[in-house]
Amino acid sequence: MTEKEHLILDMTDYRLLQEITADGRISDVLLGERVHLSSTAAARRRKILEERGVIANYTANLDMERLGYGVTALVSFELQSQAEDILNAFEEAALRCPSMSFCSFVSGDTDFIMMIHVRSFKDYDRVYRRELSKLPHVAKIRSSFIMRQVVRRNAPPVVFANQD
Repeated sequence: MTEKEHLILDMTDYRLLQEITADGRISDVLLGERVHLSSTAAARRRKILEERGVIANYTANLDMERLGYGVTALVSFELQSQAEDILNAFEEAALRCPSMSFCSFVSGDTDFIMMIHVRSFKDYDRVYRRELSKLPHVAKIRSSFIMRQVVRRNAPPVVFANQD
């Protein structure tokens, strides 16, 4: 099966995924109750979803503010060129940015978007000077600061809607 191949899932699979997405630590007993399966059947189906790569991993969502990182910035980077060696050099360097939790190559006027977590705006200035401005082949850096988080989902509701 190729990486991009769409998997066929049934309604029960989607109900399992919805419950697991809401609580990755849900027990097989409770999961089974919620989707009307035995705990054994729920465990078996969860394992199949994991093996097929539908469930990629389990993580904990950290409250960055409680950890002292109250400022989150979305930083966009425009590179000098989109040549493969330049893209690769940027990506390799971005992986070494300790303040970064997310980085993606995107379409449009921006080449990459990165999420940065810092303690304060003064700390962001330090990160900007020591990490971001040193990334290779950057022509422009634009920063937007998250003022208030409205929603954070592990999957959009559309994934679970109208699955026949």
